[in-house]
Amino acid sequence: MRHIQSRDFRAGNAWDALDITEMNGISVRLHWSDKPYKWHVNDGEEVFAVLDGVVDMHVKQGGEVRIIPLRAGDIFHAQVGDEHVAHPQGEARILVIEQAGSV
Repeated sequence: MRHIQSRDFRAGNAWDALDITEMNGISVRLHWSDKPYKWHVNDGEEVFAVLDGVVDMHVKQGGEVRIIPLRAGDIFHAQVGDEHVAHPQGEARILVIEQAGSV
């Protein structure tokens, strides 16, 4: 059993994570960041839940970039093939659920 207070988590580097668990090939990780990630497409689906802070999720659809603002409590679901990049606005803590070993 484990109790994690996400607001207290801070990583040494942007996008470092606290590994919470892996279940049937799916990882659950708490990320901390204050810098953008990188454009990527996951190997599988991804659930991205903002626990603290604000994150602008940039997505490419039909060659166009769209920005989806996410606040604490918001969830973003990327399907296979969805190109996206997260841009936190200041510090943010994000719970990411995805295929273990995904980008």
